[in-house]
Amino acid sequence: MLMIGPPGAGKSMLAQRLPSILPPLAPRELLEVSMIASIAGELADGKLSDRRPFRAPHHSASMAAIVGGGLKARPGEASLAHHGVLFLDELPEFSPQVLDSLRQPLETAECVIARANHRISYPARIQLVAAMNPCRCGMAGEPGHRCLRGPRCQSDYQARISGPLLDRIDLRIEVPAVTAGELVGAARAEGSAAIAQRVARARALQHKRYTALGLPGWTTNAACSAALIEDIVPLEADGMALIRDASEKLGFSARAYHRVLKVARTLADLDGGDRVTRIHLAEAISYRMAGDRAARAA
Repeated sequence: MLMIGPPGAGKSMLAQRLPSILPPLAPRELLEVSMIASIAGELADGKLSDRRPFRAPHHSASMAAIVGGGLKARPGEASLAHHGVLFLDELPEFSPQVLDSLRQPLETAECVIARANHRISYPARIQLVAAMNPCRCGMAGEPGHRCLRGPRCQSDYQARISGPLLDRIDLRIEVPAVTAGELVGAARAEGSAAIAQRVARARALQHKRYTALGLPGWTTNAACSAALIEDIVPLEADGMALIRDASEKLGFSARAYHRVLKVARTLADLDGGDRVTRIHLAEAISYRMAGDRAARAA
């Protein structure tokens, strides 16, 4: 997920709240998370970690710090976030080489560290959450503000994120600025506990689905293969026309097409529905368009 918005809009706060709506670690997940933390020297005396990881490295972090490496090939932040959240704030401020090193973990759910005399693989099934300003000045596209450096400030800033990496980000959300006046007397929003229950029900549906297909190790739609997602998301005529039209206009890659199907299937699971409708597909497509709208705004 990529959140785009001006400073102070609440992007970091939203990212930090994400672990609170995720289900507790399953026994196998707990052991995997604890083993990685132990290898990295963050757990001692055989202790276990029962919390989903939330890692937020600084944008000055090196490639070895993110994907692992060093003399002893220790796990990096991506592996330390296994079964949890890897949060990258100020995404374009990271080195382009560091960002592109995440392409393999996002695709294969593992970090492979290859050296002349050894090769080590650490698991890295993560939820990547990133946040960025629309431009280096931070206020491009906001009503009443104008980027002092002109349109190139925004285009140059966002160009630091490569197309292949952006193609692997399923949800792109615009986070508008919130004024103090809007917070005063605002109605209480839905709490994390209620959202967590809805997420737990959706996860239970997915686990039941893949267990019935003989895939008990798969617990989420994200792990579904491209061939299988086409089988479990049969498109009706209106949905097929919608996604074909969107693919032509937005230039979806094959990866983007299958990721839209996965997001649509998850949206249907959150609604408790058996069928993926045109509404679910439209919402999934809209999440891939948010970044494009932010890029055009100024």
